[in-house]
Amino acid sequence: MNISIAAEELFYIGSLPVTNSMVVTWIVSLLLIVLGMVATRRMQMVPSGVQNTFEAVIEGLLGLVDSVTHNREQTKKFFPLIATIFLFIITSSWAGLLPGMGAVGLQEVHEGKSVIVPLIRAGTADLNTTVALAAISVITIQVVGIASIGFFKYAGKFINVSSPMNFFVGLLELVSEVSKLISFSFRLFGNIFAGEVLLTVMVFLVPYIIPLPFLFLEVFVGFIQALVFSLLTLVFLKMATEEAHH
Repeated sequence: MNISIAAEELFYIGSLPVTNSMVVTWIVSLLLIVLGMVATRRMQMVPSGVQNTFEAVIEGLLGLVDSVTHNREQTKKFFPLIATIFLFIITSSWAGLLPGMGAVGLQEVHEGKSVIVPLIRAGTADLNTTVALAAISVITIQVVGIASIGFFKYAGKFINVSSPMNFFVGLLELVSEVSKLISFSFRLFGNIFAGEVLLTVMVFLVPYIIPLPFLFLEVFVGFIQALVFSLLTLVFLKMATEEAHH
């Protein structure tokens, strides 16, 4: 059994290393695209099958966004990003729970020992992926804030020399914006990676009934992490559209 914090390399495309988390991320992205095309190909007034399932998910997410924004126009603007983040994270996290996770892979020699490099690793269990998601979220928050209230008013949240107290509060707000990148990425990565390690260890030690409760727990954790990431992004987007009150 080999546990690595970094995603393991499977092969190269030219000089580009392709890791197991990259492969799973590509598959998940393709799966979501295909399902979206199938669900909307022949839409009916009375939905059924895949369309019915997707409409239930979309309606639930739309109601969730509405409950935060209390503004249908803002909901329409924020919904595509929030829904995409939620669906991508939950699908990527659950992909790492597929049978054979950590056990099926390529046999390689590492530091003189024969180890198995797993073919399956959740994209969200790779820090590169979570940092990329966090960067998308944080950058979008800044762009939406500037577009909503203007550059100078938005910058006034962080740079305010009207008084020493307001200047200090502005610096704290600036630090909090930078820290979002760290908190977003490490919270998601830590929870999903720790869950995969726990399942791998349990399957290795007791390969039958005992790991099942932990599997169900990680299914729940994947859902919660997707919900937390998307909700925090939504709340920060809502806050970015409001002017500072000193």
